[in-house]
Amino acid sequence: MEEEKKMINGGDVLIKCLLKENVKYMFGIPGGQFLNMYDAIYKWGKEQGIRTLLFRHEAAAAHAADAWARVTNKPGICFGTVGPGALNLMSGVGAAWADNIPIITIVPQVNSEIQDSFTLQGNLDQMTMFKPITKYQKSIRKIEEIPDAVHKVFREAMGGRPQPALLEIFEDAFLEEIEEGQLNILGFERYRTYKRPSINNESIQEALHLLSTAEKPIIISGGGVARAEAWDELKDFAEYLQIPVFTTVMGIGTLTNKSNCLMGASVSGPALKAAPEADVVLALGCKFSYTMGHGAEPFWKDSQKLIQVDIDPSIIGRAKPITLGIVGDCKQFLMQILEEIKKFDKIEKREWLNTLAGSRQTNIEKVNKKAMRDKIPIPPKRLIKEILENIDDDAILIIDGGDIAAHMVEQVDYYKDRAPLSTLQAIGMGQLGTAVPYGIGAKLAHPDKQAVAIAGDGSFMINIQDLETAVRLGLKNLIYVVANNSAWGMIKSGQKLFMGKRYIDVDLPEFNYAKCAEGFGCYGEVVTDPTELKNAFDRAKNCDKPAVLDVKVQFDTPDTTKLMGSMGIL
Repeated sequence: MEEEKKMINGGDVLIKCLLKENVKYMFGIPGGQFLNMYDAIYKWGKEQGIRTLLFRHEAAAAHAADAWARVTNKPGICFGTVGPGALNLMSGVGAAWADNIPIITIVPQVNSEIQDSFTLQGNLDQMTMFKPITKYQKSIRKIEEIPDAVHKVFREAMGGRPQPALLEIFEDAFLEEIEEGQLNILGFERYRTYKRPSINNESIQEALHLLSTAEKPIIISGGGVARAEAWDELKDFAEYLQIPVFTTVMGIGTLTNKSNCLMGASVSGPALKAAPEADVVLALGCKFSYTMGHGAEPFWKDSQKLIQVDIDPSIIGRAKPITLGIVGDCKQFLMQILEEIKKFDKIEKREWLNTLAGSRQTNIEKVNKKAMRDKIPIPPKRLIKEILENIDDDAILIIDGGDIAAHMVEQVDYYKDRAPLSTLQAIGMGQLGTAVPYGIGAKLAHPDKQAVAIAGDGSFMINIQDLETAVRLGLKNLIYVVANNSAWGMIKSGQKLFMGKRYIDVDLPEFNYAKCAEGFGCYGEVVTDPTELKNAFDRAKNCDKPAVLDVKVQFDTPDTTKLMGSMGIL
């Protein structure tokens, strides 16, 4: 008797492909065209290690996938149904795109037979819609196309400069069946490389000469160092030559604050002295975006020599004139230049480094003076000092919001070390509403670590509905701190500084975020006294459920906001 052939549908094939990519979680909301995909997970996928995570809004699901990718350096997967689900995903995908984060977005498309018939959720050109915010888009209609399409979106998302990719699957492909074993589903090691391209020795020698002969060199460590996992090589190189290191927001944590070379974030006080005075700048995986004054005068000088290293040639020389451009992976560059520099004597000390270190210490003392005040409402700097002093040593820190985010970045590495891949902020797009979903994605990636998110009251409300998701998933030691000044703080600061305090649409009504959080099943507490911040934080840490601290803070414009506003870059 002939053995019956086992048939599988498009949903089965997609899940088999994602399992080959070691996908653990898919963040999203179901839709009718996804029924076979869900059924595959229910019948056998969960047993093999993959599951869907239900969110209450697709934007939050995309943000959670983004957070997963940021802390694991592996692609996050988000999905939403055809039409409105896809539309809702876009803000989260856009935030990941702006920060070069690899997420795979999966959306279905209506059946080909009714594609142009004004059917429910149809007639939307999703490929064109996502094109500006994804590196690659692939649409398929047949079941046999699924494996190759999955390979292509992962290869594109992870190759070169990482960014989101889109996979659109027509319902036809989900409904079709094929004999199991007919499709060739490759593991990731069979179709994309992890080997880093080497850099020609001439470029290494030229960079080495420029840096070793400089009097006032600096290094800017950007997101490219984080994505390349090059923090050990950066530390060795900077300390060997005693070169001051500033990090971009995306590069926070790429150099430990235990190193005498760390001068802080590129928006901090010492950067204001170092940027225009430096004679040679080594820019590693950074774009010279608005947070770095666009690489322009007066923050920088066109006369200074710039060595720019980036995996993407389109970034090199884009914002600031270069002396030497090197297309390559930051880790490979640092490995090669380290090998060469160790042929020469180590530099024991550099007066320039000591000068900037003194500037950093002065800045820390100045900030701490403000951060010690017991005023009510609580000064934002006091709130941030209390958070950063009391978080776990290996905590994941999430920064959401406008003015409170600027305050946080100013102080982020003053009190405890920031580990690599542990500080999350949607800085490129300036996206608000990331706190809740970033906390969920980060906590799922590292269940053993504390996750702490700080947000302004305006931004916290944007995805507040997914507090229910955090509770449903049973997440613990996940703490949300709402810096509540009843205002859209950054816009109010703009109206204060440049519009003669003519405030409009920036003041928010009194709202009890703690009570709201309790309604979702979280622990909630209102904090008005700065001397109670530590105790409140301890209660939130030990409450055995997600926690929300509603902290009443002053409306206080950060120095960074004033500076960037005066430079016309906000």
